[in-house]
Amino acid sequence: MYIPVNEVQKHFKSETPMMSNITHKSDQWSPYHDNSGTVLAIGIPGAVLVAGDTRLSNGYNILTRDATKLSQLTDKCVLATAGQYADFIALRKFLQQRLQLYEFQNEVQASTQTVAHLLSRELYSRRFFPYYTFNLLAGLDENNHGVVYGYDAIGSYDQMTYGVQGSGQELVVAVLDNQLKGYNKINKTFPQTQQEILDLILDCFSCAAERDIHTGDNVEILIITPTGTERIVKPLRKD
Repeated sequence: MYIPVNEVQKHFKSETPMMSNITHKSDQWSPYHDNSGTVLAIGIPGAVLVAGDTRLSNGYNILTRDATKLSQLTDKCVLATAGQYADFIALRKFLQQRLQLYEFQNEVQASTQTVAHLLSRELYSRRFFPYYTFNLLAGLDENNHGVVYGYDAIGSYDQMTYGVQGSGQELVVAVLDNQLKGYNKINKTFPQTQQEILDLILDCFSCAAERDIHTGDNVEILIITPTGTERIVKPLRKD
């Protein structure tokens, strides 16, 4: 049986895609930008040390070399955030307003545990359009011992003695596990004093700056004790 060629082509006809229907990747828009960086916190009896680098980048571009990633919320509590800097500013503003209202109503500053719960509730309330932030909350507990809370994007959190967030997390956490937990460590000696912990933090950020292009310029360190807060800034590599 003979079938005309034109009849065959009707069954295999395909439309040529119009250029207006093609969406290029460069045309797509996202509300999120990872400005990256690394933050770290270590709690010890009588103090907590919180650190973050000051480089703010977007891809391969450095936007500024002097942007703090730390925010002191109360006399005994600090928020350390990596990720999108605009979301960090919005989250910091919300927490400061709520804590100011809490202090006005109760005539006392919120405890670190209260701030940790407040941060968790706020992150969870935004779970359908979350803050693009990677948070650590560090402070002193009711016994004036250092405590660290680590969060995921939607508010789940855990209490720990040390934590790392940001682009240099994978580079730093292995060093802390070895030095503070003793995993695969032959000589089981651990840093005990505040100065030894400070030296460890500087070594961690120096290591991260060697391999992570989003971490560098300076490291800002806040040392919180029952008597007050001390701020230290040390240089890192600039390239």
